[in-house]
Formats: sequence, C-alpha cells, structure tokens
Amino acid sequence: MKLLRVLVISIIILNLASCNKKEESANSLFSLEIRQNSDRLHSGTPLSVRVESIKNHEIDSVVYHTFQKTFSSSQANGSHEIPTTNEKLGQHVVRAEIYSGKKNYTIQNSIVLLADKAPKVYTYEILEEYPHDIQAFTQGLEFYKDDILYESTGQYGKSSLRKVDLTTGEVLKKIDLENKYFGEGLTIFNDKVYQLTWRENVGFIYDIDTMEKIDTFYYQNSKEGWGICHDNEYFYKSDGTEKIWRLDPNNMQEMDYVQVYTNTGRVREINELEWIEGRIFANVYTRNAISIINPKTGKLEGVIDLSPLIKEVRNHPQLDVLNGIAYRGEKDIIYVTGKNWNKLFKIRITEK
Repeated sequence: MKLLRVLVISIIILNLASCNKKEESANSLFSLEIRQNSDRLHSGTPLSVRVESIKNHEIDSVVYHTFQKTFSSSQANGSHEIPTTNEKLGQHVVRAEIYSGKKNYTIQNSIVLLADKAPKVYTYEILEEYPHDIQAFTQGLEFYKDDILYESTGQYGKSSLRKVDLTTGEVLKKIDLENKYFGEGLTIFNDKVYQLTWRENVGFIYDIDTMEKIDTFYYQNSKEGWGICHDNEYFYKSDGTEKIWRLDPNNMQEMDYVQVYTNTGRVREINELEWIEGRIFANVYTRNAISIINPKTGKLEGVIDLSPLIKEVRNHPQLDVLNGIAYRGEKDIIYVTGKNWNKLFKIRITEK
C-alpha cells in the first residue's frame, strides 16, 4: 500500500513537471523581439519584429499575427516589417507561430500604436444663444426635424427623455426614467430614439412620435453606457474608457471597437457622441473641449477648445461640465450645451 502511494505521488509529480515544461517550452526556446526596442510606435512606422532562438534551435519558418492580419516571413531568422499605416490605434498583441523541425511553437509580445502626429486645435465663435433648462443634467442631444431637439438627462431620480424646442428651450414632452436608472447618451435612427443608461447595462428604444418605450437592448463587453451615435449604417457607443464600440443596428450586438489615442497616449472617459461628416465628435468627461475622432482608426485628429464657454452661462452650485453636441448639416457649425447650463449655443468652428 505504501509503495502504491509512492508510485501515485511520483506519477503526479512527473505529470506536473511535464505540464510546466510544456507551458514554458516556447518562451524558454524562443523570444519575440520588437526591433524598435520599444513597445510604443507611431502609426506609419513599420513594426519590425524578429524571432530569436534562445537555445540555438533551428527556425524553419515564422508566421506573424497582429492587427487581425497574418504575415508570413520568408526570412525565418531575420527581421520582418509589418506596415502600420491606417491600422487601428491602441494596444495590440503580436503573435508568432514558429515552425522548428517537426514542432511548432507560439509566443507573443505586445505593442501600443500611437497616432502619427498631434491633433489639430480648433477654436469657436458664438453665433446664437438659446435658453436651456438649468435643471437638465444633459447627457445626449440630437436634432430631429427643424428646431426640435431630443435630449437625454441623467442623475438617479432625475433622468429623463425630452422633446425640446430649440428656440424657446421649452420642454414639449418629457418621459421620466425609473429612479433606478441613470440616463446617458441618445441617438435617433429610423424614427426611433435609442437611449443609454449608465451602469444598469441596458438601453431603451422609443417611438419617435409618441415617445413610448417599445424595446430594450443590453450591453455585452462594454459594461457601461456613456454616449451613442450612428453613421446611418452602424451605431457607435462609448463606455467611459478609451474604447468606442461599433454595434449592429439589427440586434445591437457589439461587432468591434477602436481605441482613441493621440501621438502620446490614450484618451479616456469618452462621453457624448455625435456623427459629423465622417468623424465622431465626442465630449470627454471633465474637459470643456470636444474631440474629433477618426472612427476607423481611433486617431484623435482634432480638439475644439471650448473652455471659455462656461463663463457665458449662469454660475450656480449645480453647474457642471460641457456635455451635449448636436448637428444639423450646417458646415462647421454645431450646437452645444452642458450639464445644468442655462444656455445652449450655436457655434462656428475654426482652426486655431
């Protein structure tokens, strides 16, 4: 019996050793080197990678995977350059499949792809001012027809969906959310209003005319709801991180995402979104500025400095940051407001 116990223990130890050896074998035999000697590079700079044999194992061939693409290297022991132009920015895994003799191994490394240059800076000119409900904690803002705006407001116990007259600021119709919901961004698509909630993992769909709730949808990997817009084909949703998710409007499933980056690093807390002429205009929480984002790569292409605008509104204890962007096809012109602002502004954007 004692001998049997010893044999069982020995087998277990051998199996564990074998598993550990198998798990560590690829990294103990090979290394994947980024030839720029940095895990950060700028878009347009080729990613130069190389597999090195640590214990002089012969490398027959290597296949690289990154940017959701596959690259075969004709030089098994040499550097391989992978183009980065027009690729999505942000964090990426670089994986190498190594073929050596009759075996193959997989190792990986990581990089951060940054924008190729700093964003342009824009300023603004106030064209018109309109009254805005000072009690509206604005989360989403969008035109529908003529001077009619749809607005989503936040705060637990105060969240709502509103139909608003631009010129007078009058709330024409208002639907209050249940106290357990914190309203966030909204967009209008095919005569339906889509409204997000913050941490409740659910969004609501309303009939545009009656404002009756007709459906709900649920988030997947994007755990929170911040802003939403669309390009007449897909939805784009922010979740408070640097990610903007692309959604299928037929089922609201998340298809993929971009990460918003400048030439120096990521931009987090992406908030209210508005689709304008092929770009996403986005509020960034706590910043009185608007980011102009390339929806294909995540590149921050421009920043509209609106920091002086808050001085134009009434100062009071509940006054909060800029939030709310609306567009109705006027070149270089957008409509903006903020959380608990008593004014809404029509502004023209110009490069600084």
